Amino acid sequence: MSEIIYFETSGPENTDLTLQIAKGYAEKEGIKRIVVASTTGYTAQKAAEVFKDFSLVVVTHVAGLREPNGQEFPSDLREQLEAGGAKVLTTSHAFDGVNRLADAGSIGQIIRDTLRIFCQGVKVAVEIAAMAADAGLVRTDEDVISIAGTGKGADTALVVTPAISRRLFEMRVKKILAKPL
Repeated sequence: MSEIIYFETSGPENTDLTLQIAKGYAEKEGIKRIVVASTTGYTAQKAAEVFKDFSLVVVTHVAGLREPNGQEFPSDLREQLEAGGAKVLTTSHAFDGVNRLADAGSIGQIIRDTLRIFCQGVKVAVEIAAMAADAGLVRTDEDVISIAGTGKGADTALVVTPAISRRLFEMRVKKILAKPL
């Protein structure tokens, strides 16, 4: 049995503790692959420090999400992280893409909204695990810890067995390590 840490509020103030919880669990259970969401690089930098001896995948927002042709993740930080051994993935969001063009009842929208019932971080953690699997950066037969948050920072950590997005329902969320209420 393991404890779930519930944060009273969501946000970046939970980042350090979320990363430490995830690291402790990964060390205890022998999980070597960590997937973390990062928009501006704040969480990626912190995760790179904490997970030095792990296989780290940083998943960024797709280019053009906020403004045409714009990339929110700094290119110099991408280079620094990759030089340190991390993989930085920028690709279409697993639950977005063409589904955004359809009506509000699209399967992608239904999945997003259902996962958001738990919290935004759970939705993002599941999505980035699928994105990393789509890119071949994590295996679908090994557990990973997927870390995400609500807006900025990290406040959610899940243990998942990933699946590629076209086989999303084969993914298994095995444990919630931390999440906001």
